[in-house]
Amino acid sequence: MNFVEPIRDRKKLSQIKNLLRGEGRYRDLLLFTVGINTALRVSDLLTLRVGDFLQPDDTPRARFWIREEKRGKRNEVVINDAMRQVLGEYLDVYPAIVDDYENFVFFNTRTGNFKDPIKRGQAWKFITGICTAVGLSGNYGTHTLRKTWGYHARLAGVDLALIMHMFNHNSLAYTKRYLGITDDELEAVVRKLNL
Repeated sequence: MNFVEPIRDRKKLSQIKNLLRGEGRYRDLLLFTVGINTALRVSDLLTLRVGDFLQPDDTPRARFWIREEKRGKRNEVVINDAMRQVLGEYLDVYPAIVDDYENFVFFNTRTGNFKDPIKRGQAWKFITGICTAVGLSGNYGTHTLRKTWGYHARLAGVDLALIMHMFNHNSLAYTKRYLGITDDELEAVVRKLNL
């Protein structure tokens, strides 16, 4: 398995969102936005349904719970303002999706069937393609969205233990490896502090 990178530059995140809006790709815009804001694995993203995002009166939920496919752990997903905004744009383009709360949010736009979710390969193709389209060089893939959340959380000063919890990893060592944190980087932090 190749190591994939996060999207480190916030300007590139905005550029990707603007490009997807400009191309009218609101399903992909929502997938990207939810992916970089929730730290969910792509396998869990692709199973999300309308009822996860909307209450019975069609208003957005504040949060929902999922059972992770890989580890079977229960995970709370908070819907933040960025996700709520893009969800509104998505629902304006696909209003019929709310006819059934069991419809997949990330449905196959080729078939137009809300009961037909996109597959992991399609998500990979979308992510690698959009990263290339905005001039990112490097190795990007389905874990890029999740790693982007972790990278920016770490930059914002979020404790590594909280990031580990959000990823539902079993050890801090695994989270360090997943984020690409090296012992040299940690040593540099200790040397820089000099308390």
